[in-house]
Amino acid sequence: MLQLNGTVFMPSVLTLIGIPGLESVQFWIGIPFCAMYIIALFGNFLILVIIKSERGLHEPMYLFLAMLGVTDIALSTCILPKLLGIFWFHSAEIYFDACLFQMWLIHTFQCTESGVLLAMALDRYVAICDPLRHAAIFTHKLLTQIGVGVTLRAGVLIALCLILIKCWLKHYRTTVVSHSFCEHMAIVKLAAEDTRINKIYGLFVAFIILGFDIIFITLSYIRIFITVFKLPQKEARLKAFNTCIAHICVFLVFYLLGFFSSFTHRFGFHIPSYIHILLSNLYLLVPPFLNPIVYGVKTKQIRDRVSKIFHLKDAS
Repeated sequence: MLQLNGTVFMPSVLTLIGIPGLESVQFWIGIPFCAMYIIALFGNFLILVIIKSERGLHEPMYLFLAMLGVTDIALSTCILPKLLGIFWFHSAEIYFDACLFQMWLIHTFQCTESGVLLAMALDRYVAICDPLRHAAIFTHKLLTQIGVGVTLRAGVLIALCLILIKCWLKHYRTTVVSHSFCEHMAIVKLAAEDTRINKIYGLFVAFIILGFDIIFITLSYIRIFITVFKLPQKEARLKAFNTCIAHICVFLVFYLLGFFSSFTHRFGFHIPSYIHILLSNLYLLVPPFLNPIVYGVKTKQIRDRVSKIFHLKDAS
């Protein structure tokens, strides 16, 4: 790589330092992270197997759950192997292009998960507010189109972030990334050139995808709650509300963690950097870890099937 005036021109290799300030305990931090990853893989694979094997679960709600499981497996796998390599084996170096590819994968699957959560909210909205048309609206063809659509939306918009970095940013102050994975802002901050366009586009993508999804998820659940509270029978209200509890928990975990991670990263200048990095890691690891647990506990059909697999007696 060529160095000029204290800067590096188009670096070929970057160095990920993990969690700055906690290098001495990164080995131990890796243990719970690894445990969360194993549980996330096992739980999501189990849910996928159950949904595939049970024909009665080939309904929109469960097929969206399967999409969520695939996304969670991919998202956690994008970060954990390299992260554990840094924590346990001091394998900190990564090729620049490989770093950009990891960045693209991570942010693409993040945005895809947001799109799937929006689709799940809209599915519950139609199922509760207009149940007679639910089967006609949420056909298998529409489910396929939604899955392809949310993935393409995320992939194309995030790919433009990579293009801006490759074509716009040529000189870098350092090749050391103060992060445990290749995150957009962490890479942009290394540049010795004007990064305003990259930062503005990053905010634009966050608003177009996450902001758009949050607004419509919130509106969907406001409408759902209004409809549920108008139901004449208490049992019907409880049943309708119970079908949404798992979804609401998953939405809150994903978006609240994302909000705190983004807020501390952009505005928490007085907050130690290791807090920023830990929140970023948890934002990517906790949803894949918790989602199968939440749905396994709150969804009776899945809970019953898990009980049969492991020969457990359903307490309910």
